[in-house]
Amino acid sequence: MYRRSIKTRVRLESSLSLIVATLIFGMFAITDYYLLGLSREYYLLIAMRSVVVGLCLFLALIIARRGSYSRIWLHAMPLWILATGIILIVPLRPESLSTQITAVVVATMAFYLLIPNLLTVVTFASLYLSIGFLISAVLFAELAPVDTLRLALLLVMTNVVGFCALLRLESLQRKQFALLHEARDKNRQLLKEIAHRKSLEEQLRMVAERDALTGLNSRSHFMKRAKALLQNSRSEKVPFSLFMIDVDHFKSINDTWGHSHGDWVLARVSEVCTHALRPTDVIGRFGGEEFVVALPDTGPDDALIVAERLKTKVAELPLMEEMSEMRLSVTIGIAIAHDEDVDLQALISRADESLYVGKRDGRNRVVICRQGMEEG
Repeated sequence: MYRRSIKTRVRLESSLSLIVATLIFGMFAITDYYLLGLSREYYLLIAMRSVVVGLCLFLALIIARRGSYSRIWLHAMPLWILATGIILIVPLRPESLSTQITAVVVATMAFYLLIPNLLTVVTFASLYLSIGFLISAVLFAELAPVDTLRLALLLVMTNVVGFCALLRLESLQRKQFALLHEARDKNRQLLKEIAHRKSLEEQLRMVAERDALTGLNSRSHFMKRAKALLQNSRSEKVPFSLFMIDVDHFKSINDTWGHSHGDWVLARVSEVCTHALRPTDVIGRFGGEEFVVALPDTGPDDALIVAERLKTKVAELPLMEEMSEMRLSVTIGIAIAHDEDVDLQALISRADESLYVGKRDGRNRVVICRQGMEEG
């Protein structure tokens, strides 16, 4: 995962650093000219440097397009080519060994820290450069044993420092990636937890606001919405009506056909009422077989029309086959709030009184209460 995450960055950085290192290697041809002049060794150095520069630039372009740590050889080849070029300078320019030692140290550190690569690839390329340079120095520059030992210790120290530095750098980068990945996982888990909690909150809200059987507003949620509608009606000085609806003979339905049939009747009645009301009206299940409806901007005459329509729709409701002998009906009590100072609970009490007047007088009727006087 770490290698995949740095794949694009490694391509670009490897390509750019190789181009820079190769061009610096090629620019030393100027030094060759000042030291050797137009000699046979100079032309050999120019040819060698040209081959090294050409191959490394070609590989840098390939790495920029297809570079990947899965192709280790592709990233290793430029280092080995550069190392070979540096080693070949010794037999062609042995008198400049002291300058070349500095170049080898710089090149070794560049292998470890400048050119992005795997630690194993860099280590083998750097060891090849150091050993090859040491052997070439002994063979072609006639290096004394003491100087050979000093050079060997310098190259060993350079490789140890470069190896430890790259190892520490890779370790820190991997730890950073692991921490970043862990943080992302925790963030994803946190987002999932937040989404889950929001879902639970929404479910709890639905449970609190909706009646499970009918899908209508629960009693508490209806009271909250109806209070807001009543307050708005007072502010705008428009009439406000409230219905109390009771399913007639509901107990006998439960006793005769069971509670499942009773629940079915309540669900169907709630559907009929919902479809017969306006979008601005609010209906809720008040309890048992009772429903309550708030009708803003509705006066007595309009309230009677709506209530009669509800009563008719319920009577026309098709029932189950085993209940076909029964005729379903509802009794509706209406209370009207004009601009007087009346609260919702008092309005519900008036509608409830009208409802019981209707039930006492034979059910299947609409009764309206106007400030304490009932009319059927």
